[in-house]
Amino acid sequence: MDSGTVRVLIADDHPLVVGGLREAVLGAAPGAEIAVAHDFDSMAAALEATPDTDLVLLDLNMPGVRGFSGLLFLRSERPSTPVVIVSGNEDRAVIRHCLEFGASGFIPKSNSLETMREAIAQVLDGGRWTPPDFDPNAQGHRESSALARRLATLTPQQIRVLMMLSQGLLNKQIAYELTVSEATVKAHVSAILQKLGVESRTQAVILATKIESAQELSIAS
Repeated sequence: MDSGTVRVLIADDHPLVVGGLREAVLGAAPGAEIAVAHDFDSMAAALEATPDTDLVLLDLNMPGVRGFSGLLFLRSERPSTPVVIVSGNEDRAVIRHCLEFGASGFIPKSNSLETMREAIAQVLDGGRWTPPDFDPNAQGHRESSALARRLATLTPQQIRVLMMLSQGLLNKQIAYELTVSEATVKAHVSAILQKLGVESRTQAVILATKIESAQELSIAS
């Protein structure tokens, strides 16, 4: 890839982290065009403005993005754009879920700038990157992985609806936020329940809370 044409979006609301990632990106791809988003809305707008973005570096938690919700949205909205999670949460179950949801890599924020540079270069070359002490082939929790696959079938709009349900919004409030009809929201909710294999909004909200807190996913709990 011609390094001069590389376009990277850094989605993180911590200035020091953004500064470090910017340096790592430029080390991996000198001359790269770098956009920065500090919340969900600016991230969505940046991708809309630059649909040919080559890589998104995403924090698991920033305004409007909590846990796996941002990754789920990005993989559904832009399936061809690689996403690398950059997070302070180094829990092995969380790393595994990020990969199950389609992340191309997971970089702990505790890593050195040089390690981040190497990870970014590897993903830009079409590879994947995870911490050396993480085994991507290790068998995950079977029930948890099955649910991860179901969540990955949600559309971008269904993901947004699910997150709004978890915030306690009513159908009419969600309709207002998304500029759609209440009937459309009801249809989304029905589709969400069917895809996740749950019977009520309450059960869906429990799952959404797990997604947002980046916990081990389990249908039973």
